[in-house]
Amino acid sequence: MREVKKAVIPVAGFGTRFLPATKSTPKEMLPIIDKPIIHYIVEEAIKSGIETIIFVTGRHKRAIEDYFDYYPELESILLKNGKKELVESLREISNMAEFVYVRQKEQLGLGHAVLTAKHIVGDEPFAVLLGDELIINDKQPAIGQLISAYYKFGKSVIGTMEVSKEDVSKYGIVAGKSITEGIKLVDYMVEKPKPEEAPSTSAIIGRYVLTPTIFEELEKTPLGKGGELQLTDAMVNLLKKEAIYSKDIEGIRHDTGNKLGYLKAIIDFALMSEDIKEDIKELILKKCKEING
Repeated sequence: MREVKKAVIPVAGFGTRFLPATKSTPKEMLPIIDKPIIHYIVEEAIKSGIETIIFVTGRHKRAIEDYFDYYPELESILLKNGKKELVESLREISNMAEFVYVRQKEQLGLGHAVLTAKHIVGDEPFAVLLGDELIINDKQPAIGQLISAYYKFGKSVIGTMEVSKEDVSKYGIVAGKSITEGIKLVDYMVEKPKPEEAPSTSAIIGRYVLTPTIFEELEKTPLGKGGELQLTDAMVNLLKKEAIYSKDIEGIRHDTGNKLGYLKAIIDFALMSEDIKEDIKELILKKCKEING
């Protein structure tokens, strides 16, 4: 069985929910305290054994490429000011992994973004991490949990979490037979169903480990909801050929793709930050008193 060493991270979206900020700044580069969202996503992949990060980008996402590159001019200024440790920390960002960039010329959905990376992934199993989902688990990173399940079963594994019945229309939903605690053998999945039509409340939450067979299905799958090539639709077709498993991901999830989720993430990360958490606690308590009169 080949190891999972490559990860595809689609980052070509416009981030319209955060306009006008995202007119010039990629949504993945919005900061959570002192690091952009995408940094945390990459760290998760690296901690899970990934060595090559494949960003599927758009023409407006050069800031992501610059972030993971060297910045000699800035480093020179910092060195002159005696900030060698800061220079070393910046260099560490560039040396985290091998970074590869491929352009998605048209935004035709997640499935299309994954297919765009086919020539780089090749015939290897690979991970997919969505760039606006932060999942915190200090014991085992989210994508690492799926990779472990892949090594056990040798088939594609979809990351899931339970959501409310009212929210199923926001997600791909899966149903299947329980194999072990938290792991199902998938027998059905559907993209953003109506609540009354959902087969379960087990939602796909932006983490996948896929066999390269998925590329064959993506090439044959017609455009689906929203005129986009849906990864879920391709996986439905893949089910006819090989097994797919789902794994309930353990951890705290933050959907930074919307304003409220993004703000919640900032607060939670601030409360985990050793240098500012006490000040943040004091600020929150003060604000609560002000709100409650």
